[in-house]
Amino acid sequence: MLKAIAIDDEPLALEVIKSHASKVSFLDLQETYTDAFKAIDYLQQQEVDLLFLDIKMPDISGMEFATLLRNKPMIVFTTAYSEHAVKSFELDAVDYLLKPFSLARFTKACTKANELWQLRNNMQVQDYLFIKTGYEQVKVFLEDILFLAANGNYITFQLEGEKHLSRMTFNEAEALLNKNFIRVHRSFIVNKEKITKIERHQLTLGTSLVPIGSSYAENLMIK
Repeated sequence: MLKAIAIDDEPLALEVIKSHASKVSFLDLQETYTDAFKAIDYLQQQEVDLLFLDIKMPDISGMEFATLLRNKPMIVFTTAYSEHAVKSFELDAVDYLLKPFSLARFTKACTKANELWQLRNNMQVQDYLFIKTGYEQVKVFLEDILFLAANGNYITFQLEGEKHLSRMTFNEAEALLNKNFIRVHRSFIVNKEKITKIERHQLTLGTSLVPIGSSYAENLMIK
C-alpha cells in the first residue's frame, strides 16, 4: 500500500484530498499539513512513498519544497495554475493535478504512482536490468553502470567503455535502480560506488565528468 501525505495551505483542499484518498484502496493517506515546514519534520522521520504537494503556498512554493528533500518520495503536484505544468515534470513529478480535480482524475494519478512504486520494488531485488535499445534488450549489471544521462525522451546508460541509449522517461529509469544511485542534476543520476572525485560543481566517475546541479548538492553533502 502506498504511504502518502498531503501539503496544502488551504484546509478545504486537504479535505478534498482526504475524501478522494479514502476511496482509493491502495492508498494510505497518513497525514495532511497546512504548514510545509512541519511536514519536513515528518518526512525526516517517516518513510513516505507519495507526496501530494500544492505549488502556491505563502512561505515556500511546492517547487522549492521539492528541492529540499533528500530522500524524495514520488510527487503529485496540486495547483489551480496550469502554467507550472512544465516545471513540475522537470522535477520528475509523477503527475500534475489541476484544481478542482475529480475523483477519477485523482485516482488516475494515484494509479500512475502505484505502478511506478510496484516497478521500483519489484526491481530492487535484482542486481541487473534489461535495457531496450532499438529492437534488442541488453542485460546490464547495476554495479557496472557509471551514470544515467537524460536527453529528451531518451536515457543514456553509461558504463565503462560502452553506453546504451534507451527510450524512456527519467522516472521510469530511476525506478529500475537501487539505493546506490542518487540524483545529482536535473539530467544525471550517478552510481555512488563509482564516484572517484567530488568537486563543487562536478563529479568524476572513471574518465567521465558529471555536473552537479545546485538544487541537488545536498544529496552529496556539498556546501
